[in-house]
Amino acid sequence: MLVKGVVLFCVFIAFGCKEKAPSQDEVATKPNVIIIMADDQGYGDLGHHGNPWIKTPNLDTFAQGSLELTNFHVGTTCAPTRAGLMTGRNANRNNAWHTIAGCSILKDDEETIAQVFAKNGYGTAMFGKWHLGDNYPFRPHDRGFQHALYHGGGGINQTPDYWNNDYFDDTYFRNGDPEKFEGYCTDVWFREATKFLEEEGQKPFFLYLPLNAAHGPFNVPEGYAKLYKNAPLTDLQRRFYGMITNIDDNFGKLVAYLKERKLYDNTIIVYTTDNGTAAGINYGKNGEVMGYNAGLRGTKGSHYDGGHKVPFFISWPNGSIAQGTTNNELTAHVDLLPTLTELAGIPFNEKKPLDGTSVAKILTGQEKNINRMLVIDTQRNQLPEKGRNSCVMSTNWRLIDGKELYNTLDDPSQATNVADRYPEIVLKMQDFYDSWWTSIEPDIGYAEIPFGHPDANPTLITVHDMHTDDNIPWNQVQIREAKALPEGFYSIKVEESGRYRFKLYRYPPESGLNLNASAKEIKGTAYIKTLPEGRAIQPIKATITLNDLKLEGKVNPEQPFAQIEGELEKGSFKLFSAFTNKRGEQIPAYYTLIEKL
Repeated sequence: MLVKGVVLFCVFIAFGCKEKAPSQDEVATKPNVIIIMADDQGYGDLGHHGNPWIKTPNLDTFAQGSLELTNFHVGTTCAPTRAGLMTGRNANRNNAWHTIAGCSILKDDEETIAQVFAKNGYGTAMFGKWHLGDNYPFRPHDRGFQHALYHGGGGINQTPDYWNNDYFDDTYFRNGDPEKFEGYCTDVWFREATKFLEEEGQKPFFLYLPLNAAHGPFNVPEGYAKLYKNAPLTDLQRRFYGMITNIDDNFGKLVAYLKERKLYDNTIIVYTTDNGTAAGINYGKNGEVMGYNAGLRGTKGSHYDGGHKVPFFISWPNGSIAQGTTNNELTAHVDLLPTLTELAGIPFNEKKPLDGTSVAKILTGQEKNINRMLVIDTQRNQLPEKGRNSCVMSTNWRLIDGKELYNTLDDPSQATNVADRYPEIVLKMQDFYDSWWTSIEPDIGYAEIPFGHPDANPTLITVHDMHTDDNIPWNQVQIREAKALPEGFYSIKVEESGRYRFKLYRYPPESGLNLNASAKEIKGTAYIKTLPEGRAIQPIKATITLNDLKLEGKVNPEQPFAQIEGELEKGSFKLFSAFTNKRGEQIPAYYTLIEKL
């Protein structure tokens, strides 16, 4: 009875602490946290992993002195990984199972890692690629980041991004407001991160650097591409590798700064990436292979290991994390929230069931093994489908599509399907998948973009977030070309009944271009992609459809937008905004601005 009493007393104290803000002394002793996540850099895109051509000396040095998780997995594409990292929950649960089409918006009822650290006294900041929603309440500064500098959409020059950004001297959004910067994008993110540390580094900080490099278009400073002029790579690969070397240089500068400021030893630093390589390996038509993929099968988007097994290094000299060693237990992006909060000693009581778990005791050597399974899949459709591109993982086994089984300890290239030899393992892993799928089904659903909210008036929506199975113009090259004419809807929520004004644009408002304009071509170079001339669409009519309500208006093609007004009732709607041209074709309004009057 005495033991039980002590346990109950401790539980009471623990839960009481979770309701109480930490004291200044408690906060002052906490470790800092930095997570750096590169984009599209695969497991083989590092010298440390045997790539004979890539130049990553700073990351290689960091890897050698850190704990490396050699069996670490993420989503197979951008937004699913970011959603899992932010919440500890698989992206199928929170409307981020795609990268476009309204399915890369992290639902607003999900608690993020930034919110957890912020409410425990940390200064929080992110610089780079968010890719989890461009509207209130889904933006990074709505989700726990006190300081946020980011581009729109899933990459620079994508449809929601500021018009004509090209990685150099661009305009980015600081806590939602556009601001012009000088320099190459990756340099800007690291430079701004350093400024944040100079201003906020006196108290514990949580810094998130989700980079957009080395995502395409592969625009890179010329000197970095020329580092690889003699390597047996394609021109595209030379630019891709150059982007990674630029990351490496910036990473080295950040580490040097942390050491100079005496911050390094008490900072948990994580370096990882968001999916398998996008361009690190190239398979030619004649069977020629250029580049390197560390022997893995698959690349970005694949549910074989090459699509989701990625680099992961973690360092904390003042902590009890083993350094200069490796661990091959199964770990994943969904583990970071529970793990980092445990390492930092801050309370975290999940509001929704997690797919991840704390692996802090694995990192500190207190535990040697994790008996677990996890699911990775590639959906990229309007609603998740059971069995679609599925991979069930344990530490050494992979069950692909419910029928292919690989022992990745013996067969890391996943060349030999051994399902017939181990039917009991197939059955066990499939049973896990079935139970897991049953657990996520109640969570599947769309996020709704609010209109008429005091913090979201006016609201700009872009075709990037249209729910549709049609081809979407998800980048500004396609916006210029105006070839993709999808039909679909935006999932929206009218916060207050009243009169609303809709402005339908063919180009984004900041462009200043008229509805029938042909945007001027912006010539590229050998290292920067050309932005083509825009196509005139010749609109004559504009239409807004909200469920069964249809509003129409005339178009003056010499104006930047067509305007329509109407009375809306509070509630959820499917919105579609479009132009009709002289040939009777329906062309979606690529950008729509909605304001409650």
